Amino acid sequence: MSLSIIAIILTAALLHAVWNAIVKTAIDRTTTLGLVAFGHVLPGAVMVVILPLPSAESFVYIGLSTVVHFGYFYLLGRAYQHGDLSVVYPIARGIVPALVSLWAWLLLGEVLPPPVWIGIGLIVAGILLSSWKPLRSGVGKSALILSLGTGFCISIYSLVDGVGVRLSGGTLGYWAWGAFLHLFIASFAGWRRRDTLMQLPIRIWVTGIAGGMVSMTAYGLVLYAKNFAPLGAVSALRETSVIFATLIGFFILKEGNWQRRLGAAVLMVFGVAVIGLYA
Repeated sequence: MSLSIIAIILTAALLHAVWNAIVKTAIDRTTTLGLVAFGHVLPGAVMVVILPLPSAESFVYIGLSTVVHFGYFYLLGRAYQHGDLSVVYPIARGIVPALVSLWAWLLLGEVLPPPVWIGIGLIVAGILLSSWKPLRSGVGKSALILSLGTGFCISIYSLVDGVGVRLSGGTLGYWAWGAFLHLFIASFAGWRRRDTLMQLPIRIWVTGIAGGMVSMTAYGLVLYAKNFAPLGAVSALRETSVIFATLIGFFILKEGNWQRRLGAAVLMVFGVAVIGLYA
């Protein structure tokens, strides 16, 4: 895997951590997630008008990805109702690299060399270590099930979009339509909050929509990288967003446990290096 592709994926991971920090600090996370989805729709609507259509066969994958993304947003919002972000996020993201690698092997025949599996293991270990204390204190049954369901959805749409973007004939067109169809997610969240939506302060609207645009940019970078690297390796590097989130928590949100966060960062750096050398 080239250094430029690694840099693109790590940039996407950083951007993902930024929008998750926005969600973390929100009072009403359901509303904020809906506004994040709306932040995909606005630029997506412009892009689908000016960009050429992706291939016809890729629209099946765009539609399936939209359905799975709907499940992802729904389960993520429900998971945050039953557990803290510091518990839900590492569980949901921590299982993804192994699952994506497994699906890519079973369904696409992508075989990763043993050192890459070691790198994936190091990244997963770093994810778990970064939130070890809240995880060790116990996870409620509902939060655990919803977090695992969220991670499962992430692994499925990662696989679907990995195949779809390779068939699309153009990453930008595929990205634009996937973003625009977040309209269904935003509409659902808006209907759920229809009684209070228009009373929201403008600051919340701007923050949520800006978070969505950041999220959209992050996923566009990941889609681009999936054209050039194994899906399991891309997913593993992508999940370094967890350590970026914990660093944001330490330096900006003033959360503690810098020793554990540093240890997690070291594990992830080694994992990234191994994947970069052997993927």
